[in-house]
Formats: sequence, structure tokens, C-alpha cells
Amino acid sequence: MDDARASVTPLNWAAYQQAVVDIRLADRTVRVVPGPQGTAEGHFPEPAGRTIHVITACNPFGLTASAEDNGRAQDLLFGEIDRRRLAWWPAAGGTVCGAHVEESAALVGLSDAEARELGRRFGQDAVFAWTPDAWRLLSCSSDETAVSGWTTSTQKPTVPGPCHT
Repeated sequence: MDDARASVTPLNWAAYQQAVVDIRLADRTVRVVPGPQGTAEGHFPEPAGRTIHVITACNPFGLTASAEDNGRAQDLLFGEIDRRRLAWWPAAGGTVCGAHVEESAALVGLSDAEARELGRRFGQDAVFAWTPDAWRLLSCSSDETAVSGWTTSTQKPTVPGPCHT
């Protein structure tokens, strides 16, 4: 990565701030929706209150990749998660209407710096960090962070599909 990229807000930053994430728990799927700062309404699934980071390997650098390339990248990400022995749930992040969805993983056990590094390793502009009191968007190329609140709703259990637009 060059220094010019490191100092630039990602092109899709505003869209990332509006993204929703579905996290498939054992008995239900929880949809996390960004809300006004200070809002924290609904179910937070990590009993100890540790940060849940949502990371994908799809569409590196904000560019649409083929389903095959995205599938290979996701397999590498899942392999890295297994190697690190991290607790995680399947997830999918994208637009509210579902026009764009990316297969993801909701991970427990990383610091923000480790999550940013993992996202950067897979060519991502940003990763999400969910805590009991905030929903944050963390740039992978700088220290930039956007903070909002969150609300959740329970969805029918879904199986996140491959990355698509």
C-alpha cells in the first residue's frame, strides 16, 4: 500500500456507514443496523461484552471481483480464522435492500488494531466493530473511525451466500 492511499478516506466510506450486517447465531439471525450515536437497542450476542468485528475478504479495494475470486479469498479468510482459533459466526454485510451483499465473519477475540490488520491483509477498506454501546466503522488504511449507535432485529435464519452485487 502506498502512502497516498493510507491518507485517503475510502471511496465507499459513506456507503459503508449505512451498511447493515446479518449475523447468523445458532438459533436466529440478528440484523445490526446503524443508528444515532448513543443508541444501543436489541440483542448483543457476546455474553462477556467483548467487541465483535465483522470482516470480509470479498471485493478487495472496493472493486467487484468474480464469484470465484471472492470464494477463494473467503476460504483464505476462514482458514486464517481457524488458524487463530477465533470464535466466530457466519455473517453477511451489505445494503439494506440486499442489492449488494458480501459474505463475512463476525469475530470475537481481536483488538481493533488486529481487526484492521486482518482487513488490510485481505484488501479491505474497512471493518466493523460492534460493542454493547457502539457500532463503529474502522478504516483499514488509517486511524479513521466513524461511530454510530445500533439497533438489532431478529431475522429468519439465513445462510449468507457468496459475495454479489
